[in-house]
Amino acid sequence: MGFSTATIIQAFFLTLALSIDAMVSGFAYGTRQIKIPAGSTITITMICGLMLAAAMLSGNYLNQFISEKVAAIICFTILLILGIIKLFDTFFKTVINKNNGIKKRINFSLFNIRFILNIYANPEHADTDYSHVLSPLEAVSLALALSLDGLAVGFGAGLKGMNIFLITLLSLITNAAAILIGCQIGRTLAKKIHCNLSWIGGLLLIILAFMKL
Repeated sequence: MGFSTATIIQAFFLTLALSIDAMVSGFAYGTRQIKIPAGSTITITMICGLMLAAAMLSGNYLNQFISEKVAAIICFTILLILGIIKLFDTFFKTVINKNNGIKKRINFSLFNIRFILNIYANPEHADTDYSHVLSPLEAVSLALALSLDGLAVGFGAGLKGMNIFLITLLSLITNAAAILIGCQIGRTLAKKIHCNLSWIGGLLLIILAFMKL
């Protein structure tokens, strides 16, 4: 199966943008000396990859009912809006924290949207039992939070007919690498250092939006 250079570049941009949050999450865990075992890393990457693929399949299915021009506009709009949101990531996560902050220990709930939003804003809160080890079950909540962007981006990419197999494969690789790298960097730095790189993902999404035009 051959891919053009443009297809590979766009797929790499998209998966790289989505993996930035995974790296920031890994960094947050690393600075707090919370371990992410191989099983948890696999859980996160698989869920994120499957959610992204499902969103792309949905967009790809609807693509047959709308014109190519409309699909391009929708894809551009989704990527641009999400890119702008990611550029102002700190502001939006501050809003989530004010309205959704955890004041006490939370019992794990897979479909607790309030909890998932809190994990989105504060990845380290997924360690609900404070064991300093992210279990595979706790990793599910983190994966769902990290998948929020992928659902929107994947749907838009599917509408534009981007290659599902290539993007899903790259997503699995980049997410796993991002978590491991972020966690390793976090462990080597002081615990009080805060790092917000989500704006990089936002910039990449905006660039990709204009590429889709």
